[in-house]
Amino acid sequence: MQWLQRWWPALLWAIVISTFSTGAFTSDNTSRIIVPILRWFLPHASQEALFLIHHLIRKMGHVTEYFILSLLILRGIRAGKQGVHLGWALAAIVIVGCYAALDEFHQSFVPGRTPAVSDVLLDTAGGIAAQVVVALAMLFGDIRRKRRDDALPPAQPSAMPPD
Repeated sequence: MQWLQRWWPALLWAIVISTFSTGAFTSDNTSRIIVPILRWFLPHASQEALFLIHHLIRKMGHVTEYFILSLLILRGIRAGKQGVHLGWALAAIVIVGCYAALDEFHQSFVPGRTPAVSDVLLDTAGGIAAQVVVALAMLFGDIRRKRRDDALPPAQPSAMPPD
């Protein structure tokens, strides 16, 4: 049961990603929602510019989805242990890359969707970015903790009153 406690967020997010890979989220379908919103915010933008922004939003969605998945996979791998290890980060990246490839393979069977190696690379880049952010956060946290500990005066022995 502990395994499920650690891994349910990653499994749930993987299902969310698979949902985004269905026909409901084709470029044509999302453009019906996103492009009018963009037109409202950017009334003087050309149709080409709006479609380019829509395309970029969709690609950033890939990065964001797999950034989150990578963090959740790392959570499962760590199993409550503190710190960060290169092996954990590499395992998370490999799992993200494999899931991205599987997701693109799935899209090859979905009408209106087209699998793309470039999307696998983009998804994996999102996973790598998450691991870099975690490593930097841990590094800067350690540096701040060391500076704080160095700035504290040494502990003085307490004077105990005589019995």
